[in-house]
Amino acid sequence: MSTESRVLVVSDLHLDREPGPTLEQFLAFLEGTARQASALYILGDLFEYWIGDDACFPTAEAVATALARLPVPVTFQHGNRDFLLGRDYARRAGMALAPEILRIEGEAGPALLMHGDSLCTTDVDYQRFRTMVRAPAWQQAFLARPLAERIAEAERLRAGSRDATKVKASEITDVHPGAIMDVLRTHGSSLLVHGHTHRPAIHRLQVDGRPCLRCVLPAWDEVPGYLSLDAQGPQLVTLDGRPYPVASAP
Repeated sequence: MSTESRVLVVSDLHLDREPGPTLEQFLAFLEGTARQASALYILGDLFEYWIGDDACFPTAEAVATALARLPVPVTFQHGNRDFLLGRDYARRAGMALAPEILRIEGEAGPALLMHGDSLCTTDVDYQRFRTMVRAPAWQQAFLARPLAERIAEAERLRAGSRDATKVKASEITDVHPGAIMDVLRTHGSSLLVHGHTHRPAIHRLQVDGRPCLRCVLPAWDEVPGYLSLDAQGPQLVTLDGRPYPVASAP
């Protein structure tokens, strides 16, 4: 199988404002493995937070330069951390902006790509917050604030999110089985790929008697890796090309 037919999918790098080890790993990935793919999809939370395309933080600018040099198409889906990433930055990075649910066709068959936070329907508080910050009026008001205020608010929200996650049961912060079934049924796909939960695995399930797969992407601040999609099917892979150290889940 030629590497040119491989689609690569990543998410949850959570890159900080200033350069660090994860940025170096991602830049090396873009200079190496990603250049041998047919397409790269980034399913959100590429950055720890995003406060506007005008911020021009060092890490974001380095990523934009590297992505723009990549000789394969790049598609970005918003995550819960970088939902404000806009068209100006996407243009500088040479990447297309995708809708919340993206259906792609490839040698592995049709697949649905999502960040995954909308599937955590049991987390009522988060879903309420998500609805608020995704509203155009809220976003316009936030982006109109001075840069220093936006940074302070983003840091406050990040700290609050970490504190809330610590006290929530794992069942609340994970995706809901019913939401998974609904999206696979609605879109008629047998393959769902998402990030967000930081619980990498390949799950097998049945939807109305139809065998399906749910692939959960790894977070790069834990064990970095990516999903490879080709005619052999989906495979979770570490940055050095080995099978990802997670057994396929039932």
